[in-house]
Amino acid sequence: MAAGRTSDLAPTVAVKIFSAGSAGCVADLVTFPLDTAKVRLQVQGESKALPKGQKAKFRGVFGTIIPIVRNEGPRNLYNGLLAGLHRQMCFSSVRIGLYDTMKQLYAHGSENPGLGTRLLAGSTTGAMAVAFAQPTDVVKVRFQAQIRQPENGFVKRYSGTIDAYRTIARDEGLRGLWKGCLLNITRNAIVNCSELVTYDIIKEQILMSKLMTDNVPCHFTAAFAAGFCTTIVASPVDVVKTRFMNSAPGQYSGAVKCALTMLLKEGPSAFYKGFMPSFLRLGSWNIVMFVSYEQIQRAVVRFQRSWESRYRTV
Repeated sequence: MAAGRTSDLAPTVAVKIFSAGSAGCVADLVTFPLDTAKVRLQVQGESKALPKGQKAKFRGVFGTIIPIVRNEGPRNLYNGLLAGLHRQMCFSSVRIGLYDTMKQLYAHGSENPGLGTRLLAGSTTGAMAVAFAQPTDVVKVRFQAQIRQPENGFVKRYSGTIDAYRTIARDEGLRGLWKGCLLNITRNAIVNCSELVTYDIIKEQILMSKLMTDNVPCHFTAAFAAGFCTTIVASPVDVVKTRFMNSAPGQYSGAVKCALTMLLKEGPSAFYKGFMPSFLRLGSWNIVMFVSYEQIQRAVVRFQRSWESRYRTV
């Protein structure tokens, strides 16, 4: 991504991969309750349409978070967190950490890659990350969609994260762990292009216009814009992906069938279910992640240089 102080910062690919994975985990820790609210809103109504006149159980961001805390306990807002952290260490490190490398590869060394090159780089790293980390996403979504109601005799689907991986592989085969992979590749190609390319271009333009220096306010502004653009573009695919990955075996014959069922049963608005939590989550996630990513990179580079200088003087 664009850098304003190249002499001060020259992170290697390994540093970028480590920084991206770590920043993704920090962002997930901060925004996970919003992601859980988004998933609950997205899967609401998937089993059967609500009877006429009956209100939905969850309505809006706080109308989802408050009932979860009241009825299931605050810990359930972080249901699936471990799988989420697994996902970020695998997923963010590839899709964000390798973005600059792929951009330079497709640009053939050019210092000013065009929009097409950036989009291609974002699509590539997004697809690579999904192919690698899809099982962690399946487990995370299953946990987040799980509603704990012991008084009604509800039995949890999985006792823990490792049990979830094992149970899905046993009951649904290895294909179950990669359920919705093609749909997720589509979704993350879109997300990566909107998120990384938007951040990259806006940050570059801010620095070229000298509106801000290459520091936290610049990163904050570019990250917020990236989060908004991503939510608008990716929300329909995200809803279908969540429904399909959370579905029981045989419920949908494929992602297209899932989308058509949603359209016929719930109407077009179903594709933007959970939009506000998605925007709040993606906006805040992008801000925390990109600001953390930039700062972690710099901290690691400074540590490397400090270590090297001490080693040379010994």
